[in-house]
Amino acid sequence: MSQLQDKAALVISELFLPTKGGTAVWFDEVYRRLGGKNIHILTAEVPGSRAHDADHPNSIHRVSLTRHWWLRPESLAMYAKLLWRAFAITLRQPVATLHAGRVLPEGMVALLVGRLLGKPVVIYAHGEEITTWNTPLKQRVLRFVYRHADTVVANSRFTRDLLLVRGVDAARIRLIYPGVDTRRFRPGLEIGDLRRGIGAEGAKLILSVGRLTRRKGFDQVIQALPALHERGIDVHYALIGIGEDEDYLRRLAAEQGMSERVHLLGHVSPEDLPRWYNAADVFAMPNREIGGDTEGFGMVFIEAAACGTPAIAGQAGGTGSAVLDDETGLRIEGADLNQVTEALARILGDEALARRLSRNALERVQREFAWEAVAEKTRPLL
Repeated sequence: MSQLQDKAALVISELFLPTKGGTAVWFDEVYRRLGGKNIHILTAEVPGSRAHDADHPNSIHRVSLTRHWWLRPESLAMYAKLLWRAFAITLRQPVATLHAGRVLPEGMVALLVGRLLGKPVVIYAHGEEITTWNTPLKQRVLRFVYRHADTVVANSRFTRDLLLVRGVDAARIRLIYPGVDTRRFRPGLEIGDLRRGIGAEGAKLILSVGRLTRRKGFDQVIQALPALHERGIDVHYALIGIGEDEDYLRRLAAEQGMSERVHLLGHVSPEDLPRWYNAADVFAMPNREIGGDTEGFGMVFIEAAACGTPAIAGQAGGTGSAVLDDETGLRIEGADLNQVTEALARILGDEALARRLSRNALERVQREFAWEAVAEKTRPLL
């Protein structure tokens, strides 16, 4: 075993599998490829974590990370627990670096431990936290932590630019995109039963995957459906995810007369998710910025690309790193219903365009976004 492999690293992240979400997947997939028990993951105790951790190649340390309304700030107990365990692990293990999944609380904790014990600190930046954590105090702390980290990993060019505006030294920023499991997400999977199950055999199928929240633009897709039908496009819309907009989206589908063609599927099994990407003719998440909340990258776009499905993305946030306009998909103004409708009509109505976008998307993902490639870009940070 090499000297690099012998060295330990401590990764502090509240988000880690089996917690759902792209960030949790990212850290699990990358760090399991970077080492064995010498990689220590400090994360939250969540339902299903014991079964998940049983055969994990890394050393997983779980703590209960709950917020208490009677504390000020409510997350004070989280900071204290993370700080105590991070110190304990770093003192007991030959930790060479500390990696923090986010700037707060993990980044602040890593910075305190790193500076007191003389260890370099790497902090991940995802974009959304920079634009939505907009209280003056949080912004001051956020800037301080980012500026004093040894390395900040930006998940997109958009996030890198946000960091530069906040005074982070460009030499300390590393641009590393999230990845995808190209063995799991791949073309050629069986889809017949999925289409039959929603009555979409022989029809075009639009797919969206993500939290049901307004900025994702799922309401725009529903509102585009009547115009697509007027153009003679027989189309259904499958939407995977849960969230606060579920009732709103159901009402909107009824108002548009599309209830029988809009299928809110909630959670689907991990085995079925890649099959749904295969079943779709186009993946759509025409995101827009709402109240400073925006998309930092959009891992769902590269999951779709890995299955050979062209994508439609909004222009807000960091989606330009995930979807190359007119090369692997189309990027439009997500707040403009006409642009959303036209983009859907273009891909659904032009088979040559859809094939070209599909081929380019698949080739790019296999070349740049496989988790093995992301892990190799991360390895020097150990």
